[in-house]
Amino acid sequence: MANDPNGSNADPALRALAHPVRLRMLSLIWSAPRSAAGLARALGISHGLASQHLRKLVDVGLVELDEVRAKRGGRERLYRTVHGTHLSSRPESVALLSEALAVNMRWRSQRCVPGEAVIVDADLWVRPEEWEEFRRDLADLVDRLHARSRPPSTQGTIPVAATMMTFQMSVPADDEERS
Repeated sequence: MANDPNGSNADPALRALAHPVRLRMLSLIWSAPRSAAGLARALGISHGLASQHLRKLVDVGLVELDEVRAKRGGRERLYRTVHGTHLSSRPESVALLSEALAVNMRWRSQRCVPGEAVIVDADLWVRPEEWEEFRRDLADLVDRLHARSRPPSTQGTIPVAATMMTFQMSVPADDEERS
């Protein structure tokens, strides 16, 4: 599969993840299921648009129906993120996900509490075994944070944002003789 920044050759799950609203939806329903109406309110979008994005996530297996319950003479469907799904690090996904993550970071950064951020931007050179250890440790930390998350607005909790993209880079041609 060619590296396609527009995502036309990307798998359907990847294309679904590349939209910032769908990424935010996955975050919102990680720790507690929500309905399309609840997601629409949380995201400030129409119920119809929330339903459309939710269907896309369900269709690609990133979200599943958690519960159907009676509500005002009708039925309310609650959806949750399928745990264990991760953002792809395949080369064709990086451009798609980078843009979606950047949009979400701009939105979330407006709510940053001063002094409560860890911000890093770096191109570093490390030994392969150090990179593998760091990557495993980072994945473990992210899994632990997800596992400890609670439903939104749970008493005694605070909202936090975690947006990361850490990856091994290819060696630029002009640096090959140094590596």
